[in-house]
Amino acid sequence: MLEDLHSRLSGVVIECLDWSAFIPRYDGPDTLFYVDPPYWGCEDDYGKRMFERADFQRLADQLAGIRGRFILSLNDVPEVRAVFAAFDIDEVKTTYTIKRCDSEGAAELLISNCQEAA
Repeated sequence: MLEDLHSRLSGVVIECLDWSAFIPRYDGPDTLFYVDPPYWGCEDDYGKRMFERADFQRLADQLAGIRGRFILSLNDVPEVRAVFAAFDIDEVKTTYTIKRCDSEGAAELLISNCQEAA
């Protein structure tokens, strides 16, 4: 079993970096980033002050300058649409399984630069 695991993970790089350092380190024309920050209004869910409201704009600014492509998922609120308005935004319905969230087909946004890069 360990040999199978070793084979599967060969070539995998594990990093412990802030997103703002990770993106430029691995950015390139053949890179696809999947970005999954905390939802708007839930910035402290992963720890106090690990991601702040102003980081959404910083993230949008950084993604605007990358050479690769990205797909970002966030909750559908007007502020998210405004911050990421420069990108392609597609609304999708999803089901949340966390009890404190609406589980009846909540709206989520898939934000990307994939269409403009295609």
